[in-house]
Parts: sequence; C-alpha cells; structure tokens
Amino acid sequence: MLSLNFQSRKTIYDQLYSNIVKLISIGEMKPGEKLPTVRQIASDLGINPNTASKAYQMLEKDGYIYSVVGKGSFISDTIDMKRSRENMINEKILAVIKEAYDFGLTKDEISECFNNCLSKSCERSNNQ
Repeated sequence: MLSLNFQSRKTIYDQLYSNIVKLISIGEMKPGEKLPTVRQIASDLGINPNTASKAYQMLEKDGYIYSVVGKGSFISDTIDMKRSRENMINEKILAVIKEAYDFGLTKDEISECFNNCLSKSCERSNNQ
C-alpha cells in the first residue's frame, strides 16, 4: 500500500504525502476513512513519528485530511478528485522539467520534448 524509497532525494515526509495523495486520487482511500495513527504509520514504515506527523500536517493543510481530537485523522469528504489528480500529475511534470533544466535544456527545448511526447501519447490513445 504505502512504500518509501530511502535512497531517494525526495524527503520521506514528501514521499509519504505523495503516496497518500495518490491513494486518495485513485480511490484506494475513501472520504471519511480513518488513517493509521502517526505512531502506527511510523512504526509500520520504520520512520520517525515526527516525519509521519509532518506529512499528516501537510495533508491537513492542503485539505486532504482532517483531524478530530481524540479520534484520529480522516480522509476529507470535500476533496476534489480531479484537482487532486491534476496536482499529482503537475508534481511529476515539474520534477521532469527540473531534471531537464539540470541537463541543460532550454525552455523551448523542454516545451518541444513535452509536445512531442504528448503527440505520441495521443496517437497511441487513438490507436487503441
């Protein structure tokens, strides 16, 4: 269900955040569903509870979850799934753009690469 890459440059709390957002976006976690406690998820994943807490705080700040004192954290009922999926895809695209800049590509070259990939993807979709 949740997996972390301890070799990644991406922080553990960002990975946990992204994993939970993805599970919400694809409907694996449903509105109103209770999340594991911070201590439980930290124990299950072998991470510091403060790291799990930071991910939960980010999720709450962004409206993906809400907390009830003494009850726990729950998936928000007001999540816009379309927006959630778009945010997840935007995050991935931004990471690729950053990597392209790191390789020395210009904005125009990146745009051309993106448009070529998009065209190829559309051609594959139309052929299926």
